[in-house]
Amino acid sequence: MDLPFGVNFIGIGAAAPPTSLSNHDLTALVETSDEWIRTRTGIENRRIATPDLTLTDLATTAAQAALTQADIDPASLDLVILATSTPDDLFGSASVIQARIGAAHAVAFDLTAACSGFIFGLVTASQYLQTGTYKRALVIGADILSRWVDWQDRRTCILFGDGAGAMIIEAAPTLENALLGFELRSDGRLNHHLTLAYQPKPQALAHTQIGQGTYHPIVMNGQEVYRFAVTQVPEVITKTLHRANLTAADIDWLVLHQANQRILDSVAQRLEIPKEKVISNLANYGNTSAASIPLALAESIEKGKIKPGHVIATAGFGAGLTWGAAIFRWGSDFTI
Repeated sequence: MDLPFGVNFIGIGAAAPPTSLSNHDLTALVETSDEWIRTRTGIENRRIATPDLTLTDLATTAAQAALTQADIDPASLDLVILATSTPDDLFGSASVIQARIGAAHAVAFDLTAACSGFIFGLVTASQYLQTGTYKRALVIGADILSRWVDWQDRRTCILFGDGAGAMIIEAAPTLENALLGFELRSDGRLNHHLTLAYQPKPQALAHTQIGQGTYHPIVMNGQEVYRFAVTQVPEVITKTLHRANLTAADIDWLVLHQANQRILDSVAQRLEIPKEKVISNLANYGNTSAASIPLALAESIEKGKIKPGHVIATAGFGAGLTWGAAIFRWGSDFTI
C-alpha cells in the first residue's frame, strides 16, 4: 500500500550513567575474570545507575539532546514513544518525560518489546507519520536492567548495563522517504529462554486469595538466545533489504542490538558485510536493551563515522522472543 508521506530522521541523543562497573569489579561478586568475560562477550565495562538516577532522568537527558541536535521546539512534537522494559512506574513513564521536555501537545505512551523495543518503536512512530496522523515524533529507547539482574548469577550479571537513546523523526514528502524498509517478528514459543517474570505470593483476602509479589531477576538461556540471534537476525535483515530493493553491498553501516560481540561478528559474516562497517560500542556499555541501538548510533554520529546520507541497517532481538530490522538513510546536514 502506498502511503501519503515518508519520514526523515533529523535528530539523535543519548545518555548513560556516570558510574561504571568493570569486569575486574565483577570478580569481587562472582567467580569470573576479565579475560573470561571479554572473550565470550566483548564487554569490558558497563554503566550502572545509582539509586538516585531514574529511567526518566536518563530518557529525558537523551530526549533533550536529540531536540537540541534537531534544533526544534519540543512543543512541535506530536508523539512520544518510550520503548522500555524497566519503567519507573508500571503504569508507564512516557508521559512524565513528555512533561519534562515540554512536549505539551504530544501524546505519549510506553512500548514494551525488550531489546527489540527501539526498532519496534521507530516503526510504530513512522506509521503514524506516513499515514498523515502526526507530523513529528520522538522515539526513546531506555532501560535500567541493573534493577533486575541477579548479581550472583554469572550467566547474566556480566552482560547488562543501563542507558538511554532518543531519535526524532518527522513526516516528509514520499519521494524523500528515508525509511527504506522494515520487518518485525515475534515468536512466543521461545519466550521461556529469556524472562523477567512476575512471581506472585498467595495472600489471603476475605474468602479467597490473591497473588502479590514482585518480579524475579532476569533468567536467560544464553545458548538458545545466541542460536536464535545468529540465525534469525541475518534472515530478517535480508528480507528487509529485499523490501528496500537493496543488497548488503549498499549498506554503509550495520548497527545491531549490542548484546554480544560474537553475535555481531556472526551476523556480519553471514551477510558478507565487512567488519569495518559494523558499529560496536558494547565493550564500554554492555547490553543496554532498548537503549543499545540509539546509543551506538548517537556515539557514531558524534564521532563523525555516520554521516548524512549514509544507509544504515539496524536490527534488534531479545525477549519475547522478538526481533526486527529497519533500514534507513540518516538525516539532514547538521553537526552535533
